[in-house]
Amino acid sequence: MKLVRYGNPGKEKPGLIDDNGQLRDLSGVLKDIGPEQLGDAALAKLRKLKTDKLPLVRGKPRYGSPVANVGKFIAIGLNYADHAAESGAPIPKEPIVFMKATSCIQGPNDPVMLPKGSVKTDWEVELGVVIGTRARYVSQKDALNFVAGYCTINDVSEREYQTERGGTWDKGKGCDTFGPIGPWLVTRDEVPNPQKLAMWLDLNGKRVQTGSTKTMIFSVAKLVSYVSQFMTLMPGDVITTGTPPGVGLGMKPPLYLKKGDVMTLGIDGLGDQRQEVVPFKL
Repeated sequence: MKLVRYGNPGKEKPGLIDDNGQLRDLSGVLKDIGPEQLGDAALAKLRKLKTDKLPLVRGKPRYGSPVANVGKFIAIGLNYADHAAESGAPIPKEPIVFMKATSCIQGPNDPVMLPKGSVKTDWEVELGVVIGTRARYVSQKDALNFVAGYCTINDVSEREYQTERGGTWDKGKGCDTFGPIGPWLVTRDEVPNPQKLAMWLDLNGKRVQTGSTKTMIFSVAKLVSYVSQFMTLMPGDVITTGTPPGVGLGMKPPLYLKKGDVMTLGIDGLGDQRQEVVPFKL
């Protein structure tokens, strides 16, 4: 299934994309798509619905994040060897884990706002993993059974904040609008192998990132198992799993986002995003 949340910010309704690519309303079936709706039993009930009987949503409504009430937004750094190389960093021996603020989460096509005074805001197309079942010290072999589904994420980053302001990477990762998620949450039954997904990002119509999850240093299963050793993963938690090469930081000279730039990005089967860059505004 492809699950969505649509409507104005803060007033999103649950929905799904049917086999013909049409948006169907789920608000008569469930109140939202969040932690309580992501377990295997809840998803199994949704699969039994006759989607052609669900109300058809007309027009082109805004999509919000496909997951409501995200408890933790966990990120993995330098998880592609070629991205580590372009960043001038060694290949990590263990996954690099940091947090993105949940307040940065937004819809896939909402504008990305430059932080106040920012001059090094960057892009990163990434595979997102949404947890469906509480996971604590899970094995790598069993890890994918705890996943509800997958989504496209742009891990927008302010490089000066991230690397030049001292302390952890979190400073450059959680600014408002830095977490576009969606358009869809694709349930894991539709993604039999998350390590075979092509991904891309264009800046102003020019391809800058081309990659595949097959080149991850640490697989999705490894990451879910690894992170579950350090914190309990709860339904609705999101893990964004790293980016392939082609970010602005790695260009010579570096290239960063400015007002009016447009990012388009996507992952095979998980949908596309589009964000226009706008200046800071309180």
